Amino acid sequence: MSHGSPSSITLPPLRPGPHQSRLATIAFVATFGGLLFGYDTGVINGALDPMREDLGLTVFTEGLVTATLLVGAAVGALIGGRLNDAMGRKKALIIVALVFFVGTVGNVIAPNLAVMLPSRFILGFAVGAASVTVPVYLAELAPTEKRGTLAGRNELAIVVGVLLAFTINAIIAGLFGHHEGVWRYMLAVCAIPTIVLFFGMLRMPESPRWLLSYGRREEALAVLKQVRNEDRAEAEMAEVEQLAAEEAEAQSGGWADLAVPWIRRVIIIGIGLAVAQQLTGINSIMYHGTQLLREAGFSADAAIVANIANGVLAVAGTVVCLFWVIDRVSRRGLLIFGFCATTTIHGLITIAALVMPEGLARAYVILGLSVTFVFFMQCCLNAPVWVCLSELFPLRLRGFGMGISVLCMWLMNAVLTFSFPIIVEFFGLQGIFGLFFLVGALAVLFLWKMLPNTSDRSLEELEESFMAGNFR
Repeated sequence: MSHGSPSSITLPPLRPGPHQSRLATIAFVATFGGLLFGYDTGVINGALDPMREDLGLTVFTEGLVTATLLVGAAVGALIGGRLNDAMGRKKALIIVALVFFVGTVGNVIAPNLAVMLPSRFILGFAVGAASVTVPVYLAELAPTEKRGTLAGRNELAIVVGVLLAFTINAIIAGLFGHHEGVWRYMLAVCAIPTIVLFFGMLRMPESPRWLLSYGRREEALAVLKQVRNEDRAEAEMAEVEQLAAEEAEAQSGGWADLAVPWIRRVIIIGIGLAVAQQLTGINSIMYHGTQLLREAGFSADAAIVANIANGVLAVAGTVVCLFWVIDRVSRRGLLIFGFCATTTIHGLITIAALVMPEGLARAYVILGLSVTFVFFMQCCLNAPVWVCLSELFPLRLRGFGMGISVLCMWLMNAVLTFSFPIIVEFFGLQGIFGLFFLVGALAVLFLWKMLPNTSDRSLEELEESFMAGNFR
């Protein structure tokens, strides 16, 4: 994929030095935003059962508790992008850390739903804002040669956050399961990475691209000299200026462009891909995995421990994707294979839930299929969908196209997460996974017909091809 740097710019090579450890420190601190994203979306998995008893939740209000965070995330993703453009990536992340803290305190002390639901919305707002701010901050500080790897660390931080949530839930349930309000301990742990993100970001530099967009060239150069060897920093200013111009151009498209047929089709493809990712049910499993395993046949205590396997396979799949798969397989082929694999597994879980008698054998078969699904999801669909969305839209429409696609992704996530406990209550595992199988098959047909291959082609080549009506 072309990053749009002028061919006349020849950058000196990156050389070892203290700037490398400085960049690594910046990435480490910033990805606490991703870690919080993962922890906050995963912690509810083990906290819901004891919370249901304490707050008297029904399947309807249980769905509300999980889905409210996702509605907040949709709003946070929309507003977060504007916030980091207006105030800077650094200040936006400091504010996000404060919002995470406020939402966490509200969740921990909530005596009833009237306090819990607004607190979940506030926490979701922070999750959504982090989801659009951290990758931008990392990409803008990374050298061109390492942009994909460095920006990819955020995705890894998210799944590590989910795994930590599952593991800490199991430890707390084992140690303090007899305490009333044990779910409050699980939610309170989130305050620790929040504090690290807040105080860590106070010492981090601003994005050089953002500084340059506000005419602060000397400050931008000073930041680059912190994270590059000096001759490289000087030479890279021209590239950063080009990227800043691209960023401005990427915000210039809007609703009026939908009158153009090929643009309308690209937007439909982007929305379809984003929604299809959610229709795999990955987040329903990440939020409700403990309940799912209890429904499969595990005891409550065993389910919360067995659920850790979902977190482990999520991390393993992400590592395999980032280091061995994503740049070696065509984007279209990888995505269609991933949807075929996850849809097949949903079909197998549906069959197992229908034909196997209740007991441990059924529970372990469903656990095995569940973790296999999570692995394929993370390896073939999670990061690749985000990468494909960033490549799919012509430069002028990238801000608009990504914004509307991510909004639809979060809203579908909210609808599914709200519906999950209700469907399981009335139709069992076979009902929810049968539904995932059917919509997965439709998603495969949609992508087979509509999705172009975006890898190994520059943005300019893709735009020319789409304008000519060629979407292969």
